[in-house]
Amino acid sequence: MTAQTELPQAETTGSCCGGGGCSSTPAADAQGDVTTVYQVTGMTCGHCEGAVSAEISELPGVTSVKAVASTGQVTVISAAPLDDEAVRAAVDEAGYELTGRA
Repeated sequence: MTAQTELPQAETTGSCCGGGGCSSTPAADAQGDVTTVYQVTGMTCGHCEGAVSAEISELPGVTSVKAVASTGQVTVISAAPLDDEAVRAAVDEAGYELTGRA
């Protein structure tokens, strides 16, 4: 019931959907962030995901990293396109291998 009460208030005070429709990532769209998906081999568990994510997060301009061991995919959001060799070095530092972009 509180959601019904709050929804009209959110619309009248302004929301990310005001007039232009919703986006799945409004902040990323507004800032012009770049999303790149890399393929990494050797990740087998959550610890692996954390190690890869931590190293890539250190790169300048990186705002978000999500590694998925089951697929080997690492999704990176950055303020500008990243140098693939810098990403490769970060993945190598974590102990894994970057095989390319997914």
